[in-house]
Amino acid sequence: MPRVPAALSRRRNRNPDRCRPLPLLGLAARPRPWLRALGLVTVVLTGAWLGLLVVGDVHAPVGPMDTTMALRPSLSGGTKINVSPLGALTLDSHVAPLRLDVDVDQLDPVRAQALVDHPERLSGLQREVTDDIGHGTLDLAVRSSVAVVTGATVLGLAVYRRPRRALAAGGLALALLAASGISAYATWNPRSVLEPRFSGLLSSAPSVVGNARSIVTEFDVYQKELARLVTNVTKLYDVASTLPAYQPDPSTIRVLHVSDIHLNPASWKIIESLVTQYKVNVIVDSGDTMDHGTAAENGFLDPVEDLGVPYVWVRGNHDSLATQRYLERKKNVHVLDEGRAETVAGVRFAGMGDPQFTPDRSRPTGGDAAEQLAGARLASALRDQRAQGTPVDIAVAHEPLAAQETDGTVPLVLCGHLHTEGTKILPLGTRLRREGSTGGSGLRAVEGKYPAPIEASILYLDRDTRRLQAWDEIGLGGLGRTTAEVSRHLVKK
Repeated sequence: MPRVPAALSRRRNRNPDRCRPLPLLGLAARPRPWLRALGLVTVVLTGAWLGLLVVGDVHAPVGPMDTTMALRPSLSGGTKINVSPLGALTLDSHVAPLRLDVDVDQLDPVRAQALVDHPERLSGLQREVTDDIGHGTLDLAVRSSVAVVTGATVLGLAVYRRPRRALAAGGLALALLAASGISAYATWNPRSVLEPRFSGLLSSAPSVVGNARSIVTEFDVYQKELARLVTNVTKLYDVASTLPAYQPDPSTIRVLHVSDIHLNPASWKIIESLVTQYKVNVIVDSGDTMDHGTAAENGFLDPVEDLGVPYVWVRGNHDSLATQRYLERKKNVHVLDEGRAETVAGVRFAGMGDPQFTPDRSRPTGGDAAEQLAGARLASALRDQRAQGTPVDIAVAHEPLAAQETDGTVPLVLCGHLHTEGTKILPLGTRLRREGSTGGSGLRAVEGKYPAPIEASILYLDRDTRRLQAWDEIGLGGLGRTTAEVSRHLVKK
């Protein structure tokens, strides 16, 4: 066997690894860049959120109130004002991944009493509140920046244990906060204060503060009413009294739109309460008041006479002709069918009963074609009324397919049937307003995963033009729920 030279043997002994094959794991790929970036973003967002939770709150006086302001992560942005124990107001003020939360902690007795004792100070309340909110928002921006950067940096240092990576996390957090601020500024909606969503006891705020016309054309008066509401909230905190009674404005006609009651006896109490609270002038029921339309169900309709206001009604696909004849005998009920028009509470209505009667789906029906034909007949009647110089203000049908056929013949058409509310402008300019189920879908409330809500709407009409100015969507929790929400919507000019 040949001998290995001594010099080569010594070199091999000094570098034994040179003769060994490279292990397979020695060439493992480094972590992918996108995984590292995703990890950094996760650390930044988590650290920023923790920072906001721990030190991101600001205590600021706003008028007579002591508040706590905070920024919270959100998918849609907006502003939420919590007025415990009265409820909350939600504003679509901006679009950004951050929501502004304002908690009213308490009313300062000294400042509140000063407003009560010196009502002349209310004239400067708006500027005072605006200045207070500006100072509070500035302090919140500074504190939130510090909280976000500190939280992301500390968590980055704990995860990566490298100062450079931790500083990068803090810088990225500050950049994301700045981008969110720019997005909020660019999408700021000053009209959002006119279209709040109320919950809790504040659900009565739309009827307390004012009607549509005073909001749209008399904003100064509206501001004074808001200021008066602030002073009355003081009394609520002190003696748990109720909100001041609403004084109806003669320039506004209030129409309560209900639909699809489906034999729910609780609906009558809710309707009665809304009539009283909102000083309703007329109720419009777009059908399916019954479930099977039998004579045995007719007694369910008797509370209509006790509501104290006119009741305009059209037949739904669960209402029989026997139901219609029974309602026609009620003194305050105005049954509309075959395009017949009537003027009720200063508003001219015309309607068409549903051409189909399908309480149990046991017999064949005409389907969509029948609904469209009924809608076409209603549209023809509306054109005839306009030609005679007595144009209709509001058309009523049960099925949306029939209601759509009236496009261009009437400013507003009301319908129901789908148990979901919605509003849209049809191609020729008619506004279609679809109501949800004021009976919470009746027995069908338990068919879905969650109980169906009870829904109704208050429509505000100009008394001179009978045109829609605004509407309040009212939603109450279904079976076993105690939630309540009111959303005000203004008609865009």
